[in-house]
Amino acid sequence: MNTFPLAANAGPASANTPITNFTDCHAGILRQLRSLDELASLLSAAQRARQIATEALGFFREAVFEHHVDEERELFPAVLASAGTEAERNRVKAMTERLTLEHRAIEKQWKSLEKPLKYVAKGQDADLDVQDLYRLVETYAAHAGYEEAEFLPLAQEILSRNSNHMAALGLSLHMKHVPQPPAYI
Repeated sequence: MNTFPLAANAGPASANTPITNFTDCHAGILRQLRSLDELASLLSAAQRARQIATEALGFFREAVFEHHVDEERELFPAVLASAGTEAERNRVKAMTERLTLEHRAIEKQWKSLEKPLKYVAKGQDADLDVQDLYRLVETYAAHAGYEEAEFLPLAQEILSRNSNHMAALGLSLHMKHVPQPPAYI
């Protein structure tokens, strides 16, 4: 906010009097108070950084990694098994291999960011490489874009040919994510 006035100069700089010492002291105090005045806005940003880091840590483990597992264990095999022709199977196979490799690359990028993000989440100093962070965001955006534009429309087309195939995939995913009752001993 910088609401603090500049210290008045009590006289020529060469005049070294006790009053000049007080003026110099005031100038130093006001300089420090100007820095302190910035603290409120910085605290808000630091709190938001901790919140984002905390949410990302949970989200990547619980949502992104699980999403990759669902695609690789459920969706990709279902589409491959339902592909109609040799050419279609080869196309699906190439696409799923590409997407799986991208999953591993994204997971590797995440691992390099996970530890520094844990420090950020705790409000501690972190050696977070922001270029790696930007790269992860760009990589995942490109991955999702390809999947949305190319693979998922093809998967929809292939699985829609036989309603049993689409239903089987839906049931499989549902059963995987439904809470299991506690086991009784």
